[in-house]
Amino acid sequence: MELWQAVVLAIVEGFTEYLPISSTGHIIIASSLLGINEASFTKDYTVMVQFGAILSVLVLYWRRFLAPFQADSARRGSGLRFYLKLIVAFFPAAALGLLLKDRIDALLGNVTVVAVALIVGGVVLLFAEKWLTRPQPREDIDEVPYSQAALIGLIQCLAFVPGVSRSAATILGGLSQRLSMKAAAEFSFFLAVPTLTGASFLKLLKLAGTIEPAQLQVLLVGNAVSFIVGLLTIRGFIGYLSRGGFRWFGWYRITVGLLILVLAAAGVNLSVL
Repeated sequence: MELWQAVVLAIVEGFTEYLPISSTGHIIIASSLLGINEASFTKDYTVMVQFGAILSVLVLYWRRFLAPFQADSARRGSGLRFYLKLIVAFFPAAALGLLLKDRIDALLGNVTVVAVALIVGGVVLLFAEKWLTRPQPREDIDEVPYSQAALIGLIQCLAFVPGVSRSAATILGGLSQRLSMKAAAEFSFFLAVPTLTGASFLKLLKLAGTIEPAQLQVLLVGNAVSFIVGLLTIRGFIGYLSRGGFRWFGWYRITVGLLILVLAAAGVNLSVL
């Protein structure tokens, strides 16, 4: 993998990780277009470059993550409950991820699976607000019971299918539990921290001691890029949700998915475009 290719994939990761359009799906498409989707390091890189995206959430919401260490007992208690809810919501993905790891890895790189998932998810997003918007929604995840946090985490597991989008699944899961649009998006950001950290850390352990100096440089640059792009994307996404909702994300997903299927039906090899 060349450094410029790593930067392109890092930009894709940082921009798509927190949007409901599937970061995994877009990285599969991007790596196929770059002709590096079959390289073993590419698959490892696309997981470990998530560290930068994780850091963007920690920087933007540092007060929330440091709440358990506050001197004020009320804030400390709220912060501890916040972490417990993240653990409860993270558990389904952790358990199923370990059980289905080989099957999930087999799907990575399958552009057709991505296309179909993008289209189906796009249709869901077009109608999501009408189906899931509730009167007097909860404006803070502190109001979410542990049982509902676990349900949101279970819904997140749909994102094991490339193209579904972890962000879309968790945001829609949050809306289904009467969270407001903003609160559902923020819970999705928070839940990304343990989910992506777990996947990235396992991949890092697997590669420990085998990473070459050139690959380490690629990883450092890629994570710096995904951090900056992720930071800007989160800020923009929160502002957009209050005005635009999911409609254009739905149409975008459908358009990209159909384009991939048309190209595949025409016999176009995406890896050599």
